[in-house]
Amino acid sequence: MLFQKDSGALTAKRGGETLRIEGWGKDAFRVTAYMDDSRCDCNWALTEIPQPAECEIMIGEEDFWVGDGTISKVPCAEIRNGQIRATVNFAGVISFYRDEKLILREYYRSYGGTIVRTSRCLKLVNREWKGNIGGSEYALTVRFDANRDEKIFGMGQYQQEDLNLKGTMLELAQRNSQISVPFMVSSLGYGFLWNNPAVGRVTFASNMTEWIARSTKQMDYWICAGEDPKDILRKYTDVTGRAPMFPDSLMGLWQCKLRYRTQEEVLTVARQYRREGIRIDQIVIDFFHWTVQGDWKFDKTYWPDPKAMIDELHEMGIRVIVSVWPSVDRRSENFGPMAERGLLIRTERGAAQTYDYQGDCVEIDPFNPEARQYIWEICKKNYYDLGIDGFWLDNSEPDYGVYDFDHYRYFAGPALSCSNLYPQLFSRAFYEPMSAEKGTEAVNLLRCGWAGSQKYGNVVWSGDVPSTFESFREQIQAGLNMGLAGIPWWTTDIGGFMTDDVNDPEFQELLIRWYQFAVYSAVLRMHGDRGPYNIPPLDERDWGGGYLHTGQPNELWSYGEENYRIMRKYYDVRIGMKDYIRKLYQEAHETGAPLIRTMFFEFPEDEKCWALQDQYMFGDKYLVAPVLELHAREREVYLPAGHWKDVNSGRIADGGQTLTVQTPLDEIPVFEKI
Repeated sequence: MLFQKDSGALTAKRGGETLRIEGWGKDAFRVTAYMDDSRCDCNWALTEIPQPAECEIMIGEEDFWVGDGTISKVPCAEIRNGQIRATVNFAGVISFYRDEKLILREYYRSYGGTIVRTSRCLKLVNREWKGNIGGSEYALTVRFDANRDEKIFGMGQYQQEDLNLKGTMLELAQRNSQISVPFMVSSLGYGFLWNNPAVGRVTFASNMTEWIARSTKQMDYWICAGEDPKDILRKYTDVTGRAPMFPDSLMGLWQCKLRYRTQEEVLTVARQYRREGIRIDQIVIDFFHWTVQGDWKFDKTYWPDPKAMIDELHEMGIRVIVSVWPSVDRRSENFGPMAERGLLIRTERGAAQTYDYQGDCVEIDPFNPEARQYIWEICKKNYYDLGIDGFWLDNSEPDYGVYDFDHYRYFAGPALSCSNLYPQLFSRAFYEPMSAEKGTEAVNLLRCGWAGSQKYGNVVWSGDVPSTFESFREQIQAGLNMGLAGIPWWTTDIGGFMTDDVNDPEFQELLIRWYQFAVYSAVLRMHGDRGPYNIPPLDERDWGGGYLHTGQPNELWSYGEENYRIMRKYYDVRIGMKDYIRKLYQEAHETGAPLIRTMFFEFPEDEKCWALQDQYMFGDKYLVAPVLELHAREREVYLPAGHWKDVNSGRIADGGQTLTVQTPLDEIPVFEKI
């Protein structure tokens, strides 16, 4: 191993591989490696370039047992940046220490008491490069030895039940309702970013941790040491960016359904909310308000005067957001020009088609700056200049007809090498020009994101999830892990996206329990595809010809008087917390802290809090325990040390105990820390 100091970084070369470890922010390293001359200059998620760290670097020798009873000297090196230290032995194995305690080590085997890179028999190595046939990129596997007692959190949003990700395998790929944000927080006091947008997977097994990129030119990860999860998240967002300040005008209720078919339907709903004395901050106009996908404009048949509609909504204090998909139908007026200029995704085999819902479509390629400019110019002319306030960037994974990532190619290269960055670039096509408008608060709604997406005005929601209590439970852990991955603006479809019968009492109970949870989350948003689909069609396009049904009404009053009473009650709770919620958004902007937080985020010294996943903190003040079972009328709540006031009863309770709390349908257990 040939070690060198290079501009404050430690480099090492061996067997055609170049390894580089450099300070990157406080108590943190960026670790990169590449084969031959294939180094990539991309910073990916590490967009906030820190001041150069003054690292201590030592290059020396260590003993190596030769095997015949003799010991020889071999090279080794170490680098220190504040709390974190890394050592590299003669075989290239990296070990990381936090305050001199080992926290993470690349895979190794001991031979005669000496750490070596590989096992003679297994032939497994810590960094394994396999050339992809016919290309300049590699399939890369990076292995770390497992810490059996470690707990792992973050990583974005996965539809599964585990908050603690130790023991799970996660696909590093974007899908509808799955969001890969590859940053993890460890209970051992470190954070780790897999700074690579390639499609792959990570396995946090009990015997090994394994990160895989299916096509890449460079290994790239970032690791920091921290005092607690708050400190780790602050350091992570120091180098990846933080959310801008959320506007006051969007902290209340957002109204949405599948789908408002005409401008008159939208205005009718808005006028009724005004008569009811309920302020809605934003109303959402969903899909197929357009002619065909890729036209990105109102269909004049159903929206004859959108500017007049927008003006009336603005007079009521309501902002307006419209759905924009990245799919372009071959029948669209924009398909020909975009295809001719190479602004659409390419396919590796056969005829180009990437999406097939309601048309033969190819999606835009936001890796191409010209494509981002093209879609913005169209949407600015047809929406933004009319007064539209924001964009619902749906299907932003993108939602492929088939998730065969090896079949697609972008301006930047094979989809396998970079597809996870797609939603971030799609959002930037809108956020960056909107932010350039003086005084504009750019807030857009997306179904996906990646590491660093928080800095581009993204409200991310959990996708088209089922209307079940099982799914509801999964959304709790998904939102908590999204927050720990640096994404504080996160929300869900209240009640889930898909239900067959809005009149089913069991669905209505789920809706109430989900709504109560949403009141104590970042964004309160009514949405869903509500059956039965028996609303008379407007015409054959609305029903038979295109299956463009509209869901049942989804306004607060749509579910009967008793449910309306409960939702009004909790609407008032939300409005009453506005000053507090503003403080939480300010904290997210300044430190990266999420609005909904795991219990251990606020109480890291309490071991019980590291195991809780069915209750959470809304900021530092409110402990929230959602009701996650059908017909449940009581549940257990754990109170950490301190004094707590039951918000519903006003009773004071001491911490350090588990209480059984009554949960009638019109109450969710909430305790205020006093």
